[in-house]
Amino acid sequence: MPKMKTNSGAKKRFRLTGTGKIKRKHAYKSHILTKKSTKRKRNLTYWAIIDKTNEDNVKQMLAMK
Repeated sequence: MPKMKTNSGAKKRFRLTGTGKIKRKHAYKSHILTKKSTKRKRNLTYWAIIDKTNEDNVKQMLAMK
C-alpha cells in the first residue's frame, strides 16, 4: 500500500497544537473590511479550534490517520 498524500489545501489552512488539536483561521478577513467594526476584525485575527465533527475529515486530509 503506498503512502497517503497530504491534501495541499489542508496543509496550508490547518496547524496542530501541542496537545494534538487542529487550529484554523477565521474566514471573512481578506477584503471588504471598511464596513466591519474594529472589534469584529480583531476577533477574526485569532486562531480557532476546529469542531470535533470535522476533526476526522481534517486528520484524513492531513494524512494523520
